[in-house]
Amino acid sequence: MNLTVVLPILAVMVLLRLMRAGGLLWLATLWIGMYVTLHYGFKTPIPHSAIQIYLSITTLALVAYSTSSGERARSVYGPIFAFATESRYMLPLLLVVVAVPGLVAWSVYRGLQEPPQPPFFARTVHPSPPSDITVRGEKIDLLHGVNPLRELEKSDPKKFVEHVEKGRDTYYKNCFFCHGDALAGDGMYAHALNPVPANFQDGGVLPMFQETFFFWRIAKGGPGMPDEGAPGDSVMPEWERFLTNEEIWQVVLFLYSDTGYRPRTFEEGAEAAH
Repeated sequence: MNLTVVLPILAVMVLLRLMRAGGLLWLATLWIGMYVTLHYGFKTPIPHSAIQIYLSITTLALVAYSTSSGERARSVYGPIFAFATESRYMLPLLLVVVAVPGLVAWSVYRGLQEPPQPPFFARTVHPSPPSDITVRGEKIDLLHGVNPLRELEKSDPKKFVEHVEKGRDTYYKNCFFCHGDALAGDGMYAHALNPVPANFQDGGVLPMFQETFFFWRIAKGGPGMPDEGAPGDSVMPEWERFLTNEEIWQVVLFLYSDTGYRPRTFEEGAEAAH
């Protein structure tokens, strides 16, 4: 998190608290503070589609709060009503009435002056991974490497099932909101995202790649997407910041186990290349 952005916002809120500011000023500050925090408060940029979701939720929450009692409603909407009806605010009101549509028209005009530019390369939905990555200090070979938990499927089936169930638990705590209850890319947030989340039920996804590929995509997320995977506005976070390497491997096991697909092996990929 970028503290140079967040700390001034917190300082303004403390100042408003000391000044016993009215409800309208508080709500405006909270909304603007959320907007600024989402746009500039994180070192890893938040995709525009996710920002829209969070701001919509914030707006609904503030409206619900401001109308939860008569006193709060008067504190918030009283100044707005006075500004719109009292003669002493006639000049500022006229300025606002002229300025708002003027700003909208200027924004539209500016947008029309920029000719649309097609991407200079075609976007690849499943881009080629690098040869290796480093996650939490561990080097992962993405070409020849294997899921270290996969061998338990034969050597210790009971332990293997335990890892799959742990992967299921991690998935439903973190991933199903976008990828869906049935792993079909149709979670509750999916329709607001661009690009849409991966559909793991699609036969062209899990069976076509090695497990290391999905370890890479989960660990590095949208920010780790190579140029050939852009342009995009993926909300996939860098899960290496929140999950251990073993937890990521467990999720990969769960994806294959729950869908019934088998992962592709390096040998299969080499044969296809020939």
